[in-house]
This record gives sequence, structure tokens and C-alpha cells, in this order.
Amino acid sequence: MKADYKNWMPKGMVVSFLGAAILSFLLLLVFGIMPVVGDIGIRRVLGIVFSVTTIILGLVSLWMFLMYRAFSYDGSRQLSKQIVDGIAEYVKVPDGGKCLDVGCGSGALTIACAKRNPKASLVGIDRWGKEYASFSKKLCENNSAAEGVDNTSFQQGDATRLPFEDETFDAVTSNYVYHNIPTKNRQEILLETLRTLKKGGTFAIHDIMSKSRYGDMNSFAKKLKDMGYEEVQLIDTTDGKFMSKWESLWMELSGSTLLVGRK
Repeated sequence: MKADYKNWMPKGMVVSFLGAAILSFLLLLVFGIMPVVGDIGIRRVLGIVFSVTTIILGLVSLWMFLMYRAFSYDGSRQLSKQIVDGIAEYVKVPDGGKCLDVGCGSGALTIACAKRNPKASLVGIDRWGKEYASFSKKLCENNSAAEGVDNTSFQQGDATRLPFEDETFDAVTSNYVYHNIPTKNRQEILLETLRTLKKGGTFAIHDIMSKSRYGDMNSFAKKLKDMGYEEVQLIDTTDGKFMSKWESLWMELSGSTLLVGRK
């Protein structure tokens, strides 16, 4: 049995856009080039419309395919695995302790942290929404079994209102989750996650922390220090750590930052 962590670029989405591009091209042939429509003026307009549509859909399909290939756990680039393993290196859980992974998806980061902390308990939480229908609690459990990991558990929940008491966990982590949540203040979601962290606990949260999405993260890091958090760091992961600047640009991951530290 092999773990199946799926892909951050859903295969169904790639196929759908490719199908739309092919359909648009066929419509271009039928209505824009072939003399099905008698009026030359209308045929020209349809030709322009379907030509532009075909080009746009074709380029989007190509971009999605390249994204799918880059993020694949079975491909040569394995960007997802590199990111997950890189975050897990920062997650330190004492023996008998507990770690929370927010937005666990297919369980990849939860399991990676569980492997590095075999005497701790790892809890993965996710809402498993319809936009990522291939991800589920059962998938996470199957992946844990496939990896031979028995110190994980998974449950459904909301990252904006975590079902845990204050200072429940010795470590908290998350990867590319909060930028997907429609909100005007993602720093509040970070604080909601950190609320569950015990004093002395560590955190490693990775996301696209651009100013347009998160506001001033340097000020936020200072705020955490003023609140008593220690060793708060903002690490740029697009400068060779997890990916190159070029990769971050064409994959629209500019601003990817790892927020790490200790309470």
C-alpha cells in the first residue's frame, strides 16, 4: 500500500480546462472558419472570439499542467514534498506531547511531523471542503497506515474557530491554508492557531504572507514578541529554501513565508 497525498493542483481541474480549450478550438473550426455561418462578418467575429478564448484556455491549461507536474509527489520536482519536509524540520514536540496541524488536507505535513516525533501525538484538522473533494479524513488515515505511522489522528474542524482549549498543544503547524480563507484579517487566524499553543511550545506556519493578503507581517512578528513569544522569525521560502524566485513567480507563490518561533 502506497500513500496517496494527491496534488495541490487537482487533476480534475486540469482536465476540465483542457477540455474547455479543445471545445473552444472545435467551435472555432465550425463557426469561425468553416462556412457553416453564411455571413462573413459574423464568421469573422466568431473567429476572433473563439481564437482568443482558445488561446487563453490553452495557456491556462498549460500553466495548470506544469503546476500539477511540479507539485506531484511522484514527479521529478516533488515541490510539495520538499515544502512539507522543510516545514517538518522546525516542528519539535517533546515525548508524550501533542502537535496540531491546521488544514491537514491529505495528511502530508501531519505525517511528516509524526515521523520526526514518534513519541508525540499529532492531530490533523481540516474542513475538507468541496473544492478539494479528493481530500478527506479517510484519505489521511489511509496515508498514515501506508506510511506505518500510528501516532496521528484526524478530525473535521474550522481553522477560524478551533475546537480546542487555550494552550492545548506543544507545537502547532500549518501549510498553505489561511490564504484560501476569505477574511479581511488573516493575522487574527494566526492568533487563533497560536492560542492553542502551550507556553514553551514551537510553531511553524507556512503560507503566502504577502502584504496584500496578510498586512504588515514584520509588525505582526514584533507584536508576537511583545506578547511574550520568543525567537519569532519570518523566513522567505522563495529564495532557494523551498523554491526559486522564478518558480514562485510563475506558480503565483510570491510572498511564501515561513513563520517560526517559540512561545
